[in-house]
Amino acid sequence: MRTTVSQSLAPLFLVAFALLGCGTFDHVPRGTTSLFEVFAAQVSPAQAAEMATDPYSAENRYRGTTLLSNADFGGQGVYLELYLDAMDDPDPGVRSAAVRALGRHGDPEHVRLIINALTDKNKVVRIEAARALQRVHSPDAITPLIKAINSDNELEADVRAAAADALGQYRQNIVVQALINALRDSRLVVNNRVQHSLLILTGQNFGLDRRAWIDWYNSTEDIFAGAQPYTYPVFNRKKRLVEYLPMIPSPPNETTSTPVGMDPVIDD
Repeated sequence: MRTTVSQSLAPLFLVAFALLGCGTFDHVPRGTTSLFEVFAAQVSPAQAAEMATDPYSAENRYRGTTLLSNADFGGQGVYLELYLDAMDDPDPGVRSAAVRALGRHGDPEHVRLIINALTDKNKVVRIEAARALQRVHSPDAITPLIKAINSDNELEADVRAAAADALGQYRQNIVVQALINALRDSRLVVNNRVQHSLLILTGQNFGLDRRAWIDWYNSTEDIFAGAQPYTYPVFNRKKRLVEYLPMIPSPPNETTSTPVGMDPVIDD
């Protein structure tokens, strides 16, 4: 029986997709199971906007919003209005996509909406809100972020970790105090990000030793003398073996930067 070229390549595509994982392609519909569906998912900006405003399909609204926010032109005013409208969507997936979009394209004027999402009933939305606050700077976010790193207020460790990372951009005593207190968190992922933010803010590294941190804080006149520039964390990884194959997208790596709205810090 003759085997066609498409039949012989199909197993390779399916294996490649399995190795990549659905999370590799932000534009892929949830539930996609083959690379052919990935290629078919490519749509024009007009189609994406139509999908993002589809009143009958949360899946389309999620896909359309994600497609637009991933595009270079996704920060244009007409699309920002679309993200703002999606913040109140009844579907948590759409809300999470909208918050992510504001983190990528929003300004400090949108911080209040992102802060509100930090208390959303859906944990994925809260995670995206904490990550968005890493990219948009506003002193208004300090108190909500401090609340979010407290395990008594926020049960999801990934939210606490992302919030701890976001606090690393605020050189205020209350922030350092809250981070030192958060070293008592039982989850390693939170401990790691708390230590990182303390290192950025102070230039010091006492690990998980809260007593050492407290003693240093109480005995130091200028706790920010050794502070380092803050840049928000981004997705970045090396290519997997399968991603060297033709037609396989490269990792969706990002370039880090300082949060929008943050004044440049001039070192003496």
